[in-house]
Amino acid sequence: MNAPRPCAGRRTAPGITPGQGSTGSSRTTVRISTVSADPHRKPRRSPMPKRHARAACTALAAAGLLLAGTGGAIADSAPAAPSAAATLRTADAPPELLAAMQRDLGLTPTQAKARLAHEAEAGAAAARLRDRLGTAFAGAWVDGADAGTLTVATTRAADTAAIRAGGARAKLVGRTLADLDAARAALDRAAGPATPVRYVDPRSNTLVVEEAEAGAAAALLAATGTDPAGVTVVRTAGAPRPLYDLRGGDAYYMNGSGRCSVGFPVTKGSVNGFATAGHCGRAGTGTSGFNQVAQGSFQASVFPGNDMAWVAANTQWTATPYVKGSGGANVQVTGSVLQPVGASVCRSGSTTGWHCGTIQQHDTSVTYPEGTISGVTRTTVCAEPGDSGGSYISGSQAQGVTSGGSGNCSGGGTTFFQPLNPILSAYGLTLKVGGSDPGPGPGPGDPEPGGTWKAGTVYAAGATVTYGGSAYRCLQGHQAQTGWEPPNVPALWQRV
Repeated sequence: MNAPRPCAGRRTAPGITPGQGSTGSSRTTVRISTVSADPHRKPRRSPMPKRHARAACTALAAAGLLLAGTGGAIADSAPAAPSAAATLRTADAPPELLAAMQRDLGLTPTQAKARLAHEAEAGAAAARLRDRLGTAFAGAWVDGADAGTLTVATTRAADTAAIRAGGARAKLVGRTLADLDAARAALDRAAGPATPVRYVDPRSNTLVVEEAEAGAAAALLAATGTDPAGVTVVRTAGAPRPLYDLRGGDAYYMNGSGRCSVGFPVTKGSVNGFATAGHCGRAGTGTSGFNQVAQGSFQASVFPGNDMAWVAANTQWTATPYVKGSGGANVQVTGSVLQPVGASVCRSGSTTGWHCGTIQQHDTSVTYPEGTISGVTRTTVCAEPGDSGGSYISGSQAQGVTSGGSGNCSGGGTTFFQPLNPILSAYGLTLKVGGSDPGPGPGPGDPEPGGTWKAGTVYAAGATVTYGGSAYRCLQGHQAQTGWEPPNVPALWQRV
């Protein structure tokens, strides 16, 4: 396979030493039953579900969803609360997204719909189990054409019963996710263009190093004192590079020359703009839109290290809650919940348009010729120069912006995206979303519940808040929004 390259034009990554986890090793599999924009236009709001409960029932019935297991981690102890599939509105997936999933993932229409619902439930189940397993957690992933099986790995044999009770299939392994992440970080500090990509593969419980030159990985392991027993070496034919060249996926131009793609429209106070890749431009770089009309300028940019930036648009441009889908149709964005390894994901870019694949690994490190970036997600979606900065979306949930990759959309390839939530958090941006159901909430004249939870804040998994006199722990990273108050969305928050 070709080595990855940034999707818009210039930057690069480092090394590891996997350690041994707690005694024993175990993996868990959650088993889910299967069934065989135009920026000038104001967004149109999609019909909203009348009730959370009805949306939950509709989503589960449409997908034929049933999580196996007897524990309360998966079973909803509060029947009135919406399921993860209802929270993420998987039943409202647009036809264009479902069609692309069928084309690129080889799915039937039924499998495509079921897969989105299964992925939402599996993400919530994995998050609960990760919180419960603590330091013994060794990763989670979904398998099957419709993502009907969730596996959770642990290094502690005593955890396997809890994993199965939580609705997952357990697997016992020798290294914790924290051990492997620490090993990857050590390699990151020493890696160069000859070992351009490093990531943790939870399925094999190893650290994977891609080498562009024979012997480069062995030299890196020796230089960092990394035990080769915990490393898988993969040969790659090329090195990653940016794919250069306000609706997500639309083209924009930097200083009238290079071209990139809009990631996700955002707002900051009264200012409209969009998130995109850092390698597309530096602070102060001017931009023009897909129609070559003056658009705005980069306000902040980081690359290498990360690959994030945001552009503030002038008053001629209005942010919309859409990504450009197949045939130019609008795909609505309703949130930013990061999906698990194995989940489907689709990308929109100004060069190659709309393509889908699956999430392979999170927290990957990549070394481009310009330097190393960390914390990106590796996918099987193809991309080409000019797609940089464009949108990655899973169902209706924004995932990130195109960074780089290898290969192309004729022969296939690998790409990496910079997760969106860190961009929103770093720059104080609010993702433009549409069609969300605000839920019950306090009625007119009712007192506000109070607490530290706040709409617009980006919460990482493990963060704690108070709301209505109770404490809650975040299960899946996301940007909070009205209607997603902790008691309303058990897929995202757990009461503690």
